[in-house]
This record gives sequence, structure tokens and C-alpha cells, in this order.
Amino acid sequence: MTQTVGDFLIERLHAWGVRRIYGYPGDGINGVFGALNRAQQKAKNNNDKNENPTGPIEFIQVRHEEMAAFMASAHAKFTGELGVCIATSGPGASHLITGLYDARMDHMPVLAIAGQQARAALGGHYQQELDLVSMYKDVAGAFVEQAVVPAQVRHLVDRAVRTALAERKVTAIILPNDLQDLAYEAPGHEHGTLHSGVGYRAPRLIPYADHLQQAADVLNAGKKVAILVGAGALHATNEVIAIAERLGAGVAKALLGKAVLPDDLPWVTGSIGLLGTKPSYDLMTECDTLLMIGSGFPYAEFLPKEGAARGVQIDIKADMLSLRYPMEVNLVGDSVETLRALLPLLDEKQDRAWRKKIEGWTKDWWETLDRRAHESGKDAVNPQRTVWELSKRIPANSIVTSDSGSCANWYARDLKVQRGMMCSLSGGLASMGAAVPYAIAAKFAFPERPVIALVGDGAMQMNNMAELITVSRYWKGWADPRWICMVLNNQDLNQVTWEQRVMEGDPKFEASQDIPSVPYHKFAELIGLKGIYVDDAEQMGAAWDEALAADRPVVIEVKADPNIAPLPPHITLAQAKAFALTLMKGDPNQANVILETAKQVLATVLPSHHDK
Repeated sequence: MTQTVGDFLIERLHAWGVRRIYGYPGDGINGVFGALNRAQQKAKNNNDKNENPTGPIEFIQVRHEEMAAFMASAHAKFTGELGVCIATSGPGASHLITGLYDARMDHMPVLAIAGQQARAALGGHYQQELDLVSMYKDVAGAFVEQAVVPAQVRHLVDRAVRTALAERKVTAIILPNDLQDLAYEAPGHEHGTLHSGVGYRAPRLIPYADHLQQAADVLNAGKKVAILVGAGALHATNEVIAIAERLGAGVAKALLGKAVLPDDLPWVTGSIGLLGTKPSYDLMTECDTLLMIGSGFPYAEFLPKEGAARGVQIDIKADMLSLRYPMEVNLVGDSVETLRALLPLLDEKQDRAWRKKIEGWTKDWWETLDRRAHESGKDAVNPQRTVWELSKRIPANSIVTSDSGSCANWYARDLKVQRGMMCSLSGGLASMGAAVPYAIAAKFAFPERPVIALVGDGAMQMNNMAELITVSRYWKGWADPRWICMVLNNQDLNQVTWEQRVMEGDPKFEASQDIPSVPYHKFAELIGLKGIYVDDAEQMGAAWDEALAADRPVVIEVKADPNIAPLPPHITLAQAKAFALTLMKGDPNQANVILETAKQVLATVLPSHHDK
């Protein structure tokens, strides 16, 4: 049988190590889907003869192309491999964009494959004909090309994959539908042809010795060293611990770096930023030296004031250096290799007063979070309690995803990460609707590990709910059936409501903020999953126990109190004035807002009933 361009594409991706593609079909990409089907049938026949132990490329059918791109991004985040998504021409291709931007903003290697109308029709205002090269130029600007002839496809695949992996960027290949079914032709040995090959090995990227010494001199001179870690340090846990111990430093974690260090280390201050912790804020306010490792944390107001601390930064991407804070020494390098080379140059800090101060802050903060979590809600569950109870019983090999919104506050602060856990969310893009597709991709990548998604009802209604159908379709093939989605049902787009109150000084705008109540747990049961409903905080622990022991995926619906403020680690005078102005204007939930906010603030200084 003649090998088509579609057949060659799938064969080439397989040679590059691709084993899973997320997407949705359509006539603009039918030739590639036919090739996927043929490859699977061929692998099945060969497996019967024990000739193909590696297996074919698996296709995962999602409910919407945006979710496919989110899954590809998450696959790259959790595995370090190339994430691949596929869609048809026109709306299928355009639907991928939000998820692709998620990958681009978080520096993830993702390849998008999109169909296009027939070559002869291009430029003719044909149905579903979009200028896809132009459309993808920003999100996949590192490499985006439309194939014209069969021999071109070889080097397009090779360059797209190699560029995505090497530069940690999004790339795209666009295939006209008539080209996909043509016989594949290898490039001839003649002028104007290319003969590319498969393979990429990441280099050992480490700074020069004199640059490392300059960094060590700055860190050795510091008396109060703070460290901030991000996603670029996720594989440097041992190295970060060694550096922090040598320097007597405290370590704060950007959201994408939450799993770098376990939270049982007493000098780990937790998350940083508006969703962060008070000890992380204090760490940055009082330090005299800052070491930033693999982080693009965006909010300068939560870093030391300019000139207040000397700085050293390590990042694999030079364009991220000295971008958030003016660093004295900027090191381009892999975090693991660079920290290993830096450690012997560092002096052991003999004075541990700074470290003890940090540990005191952290101990007090965890006690504060405990009190806050146990404050009762107004006829609903305090949302902090949900994650606090999860932390007590979550398996150490779990993978946790969070959506954007107020649930990210409780994920950032109340989830105690253990060594070996993985967790992530949409970081730079901070998109709603990523938690469930992230959790699905995590489960496909690691079917033997428990996976938990934390979602607000806004994101659930936006697009996550439909992807529960994807879970229902595939879960029986997972080695461990534990896949749990917790939905905070507060009938409010809660994060924006609080941003309106605190940052804008505006009362809640009910027309924009109120959303319908949906029986999420019943929907789960309707499609063959397990549903659990919680409207009593005292039952939250039992709900997690039941979900973690279930024989199938679970949706936990929590009737959550929308008036529990996601308080920042510090409240500025401007925010306090704005909040007071909101109440003066007459917020529709004014009485409950005052009550619940007062309880949360008082919980930082007063013992609560469960401590007596």
C-alpha cells in the first residue's frame, strides 16, 4: 500500500517519541486521522507477532479543541516531553489558540497540527479557510509553516519538534487536506531540497566558573538570604535544599514552583504574591539578598524594593533574567547543574538567627491557616476547609491541578505539598478552565497515580464540565481509578467579585458575578461517575476519604461560602480604602462580607474555639 503524507507524518512523530495526541476530528484533517487509524491497526497486527513492543500513537478524543491544547500543555508540564494536539481547519484550528497560549506563557514544548482547505482553493474565500500561518504567528512564532508539497513534510516535522523541545516553545504545522492523502515522496538529492533527521539531546547548560564565583560572592556576603523558586527548579529539589541549608535561607515558591519543595520543611514559607503567604511576604520584605531560581514570577510589589537587596538569578532562558528585579549577577544555566556547581563555592552560614526567624513566621502562619480554615461559613462550607482537609489525607504520589479563580487561593496556601507530589495550573496565562484538562492529561501520563482537580463553579460551567464526559469515556483503562474533581459551588465568580471590591472599590455587580447553581455531583452520576455532595464543613474530611477510596472517578460538589475573603498576605492602605468605599456604596452581600472578613482577620490574632 502506498504511504501517504498522513502516514509519513504519524510515522515521523512516532520516531520522535510521540505516543499520545489530544484532539478532535474534522474533514480538514481527515487524512491524518486515517493514517492514525492505519498505524494503530498495523501496530495491533504486529503486536500479535511480538514485533512492536513500543505501541502506536494513542489518540485521545476531547470535547473541545481548546481542551486538547490545554492537555498538550499539561502533558509537557508533567512529563517534560513534547505535548501534541491536533484539530481540523477553520474553527478547529482557532479553538486551539487559548490552550496554546497557556503553553507559550509557561514555556512548554507543544506542537499543534492543524488542517487546512485544499491548496487549489486557498485565497478563494473558501469555507473554513483561515490564514492559519498569520493566526498562529504570535503563539507559535518560533516555528509555524504550511506544507505545500509532500517532500516538505519531513523537515517541517523535524524542525517543529526540535524547535519546540530545544527552545521550550509552541510550534505549528498546517496541512492542506488534499496534501494529506497524496503519496509521500522523499526529497530528491538535488538543489533546493532538504534532508533532515530525527533526534534531540538537551545540552549541559552551566555558567562559566568566574560567573559562578561572582554569584557565590554575593550570596556569601548576605546575612539574610531569601530564595524564590519557580517551575524551572522542579527537578532541583535536592540542590535547592542543599543551597538553602548552606545559606541558612528561607524559600518562597511561585505558583508553578509549588512542588519544588515539600511544605513540611520549616523554612519553606509557601507561595508568594497576592495568593501567597505572610511569611513569604515578610521574607522578601526583610531579606538583604535574593536568589531567584527558574521563576518568572510577575509581581514586583511582592519582591524586595529595588536597591534593598542584592540579587542573583538563575534561568535557562536569558530573556527572563533581571526582568522582575535588577539582579547583580545573572546566570544562564540549567538549575540542577548550576546549583550543583555553585554549592561548593558557598560558605556555611554560622549565624542562624535569620533562619530561626523564618521558621517562627512559618509556624505561626500554618497555625493562622488552621484557625481560618476552621471558622464557620454562613450556611455554607468555608472553602479553606476543603483543601485543609485534603492536605491531611492526600497520598504522597498524587498530582493536583487547580483552576484560576478563588480556588487557586486555597490551593496556593492551604495545600501542603509532600515530596514526590506534582501539581500545576495555568500560570502565565492564568486561564479559567484548565484544571480538568490538566488533570486528564496527568492521568493519561501517570495512570497509576491519584489525580485531583480543584475547580470553581465558574470554570466548571465554562468548559470543564463537558470534559467529565472524556473522563467517563476513558477511566476504565487507567491502572488506578482515583481521579477526583472538587467543585466549589458558591454561585459567584468569586475572585473577580473580590477584585472588584478590593482593587476597584466597587460593590459586587450581580448581573456579571452571579451564576446558576448546577448539581455537579448529579451530573457525574448521570455519566457513570461517583458524585458526593457536601454542605457541612464537618463532613469534608469524610468526603475526601470516600473519594480516595472510590472505585471510579469522583466529583465532589461543595456548597461553598462566597463571602470568605481570599485575603492577600498583607492589605495595603489603598486596598483597605477601596474595600471601605465598597461597603459605603452598598454591596449586596454587605452584612455577610463584614462578618466573614472580620472573622478571617481576627483569626490571625485570636485563638478560635477549637484551640480552647
